[in-house]
Amino acid sequence: MDILYLALLVAAAASMIASASVNSTFDKYNKQMSTTGMTGETAAKRILEMAGIHDVTVKPISGKLTDHYNPGSKQLCLSEAVYYSSSVAAIGVAAHECGHAIQHHTEYFPLRLRSLLVPVANIGSKLGVPLILLGLFFESFIFLADIGIIVFAASVLFHVVTLPVEFDASARAIELTQSYGILQGEEGKSCKKVLKSAAMTYVASAAVSVIQLLRLMALRGRRR
Repeated sequence: MDILYLALLVAAAASMIASASVNSTFDKYNKQMSTTGMTGETAAKRILEMAGIHDVTVKPISGKLTDHYNPGSKQLCLSEAVYYSSSVAAIGVAAHECGHAIQHHTEYFPLRLRSLLVPVANIGSKLGVPLILLGLFFESFIFLADIGIIVFAASVLFHVVTLPVEFDASARAIELTQSYGILQGEEGKSCKKVLKSAAMTYVASAAVSVIQLLRLMALRGRRR
């Protein structure tokens, strides 16, 4: 249990470092303007058009790195720093979100699985730990700990399934920006660095959730 607690602290620290790294990497390559002069908006629209996707709306949203694709409304939402910018970083992020839109269009299985896990993952992330703690503190409610572990495990599974979804979207982004001539030469390498840095945040988050689940299971086993 001590080893798991230490591992959890290390993973949490790695998660914070990854979050700081993605911001600094984005800021660095946000100063590198693309040769084509395309903005995140125009790059996204071109990729979607070339992929034969005509029912997805590209729109700007507030916030920094709040970019996401909503499969329910088929909206590709880009933060203003990405939507209006012609930087290599902005185009890379926009292309990544287009990768998710293409995944949805082609019914990419890991994305479908992640979408199915969203409701139970939300419940697990909010109620899992409280239920486990209640079950551990009050012996007559020990069954709550088992329920908590099950629902929390669903949240962990969501984080794990997110990994192939994000890595695939980044791989698609790098390939699409180069094959469609949106990024040229060294710009592709810069884009890859931005997306790799972002991917590390998902890896760190998944590691934290897995280790936390193992630690909670160890606590439950000791209580038994």
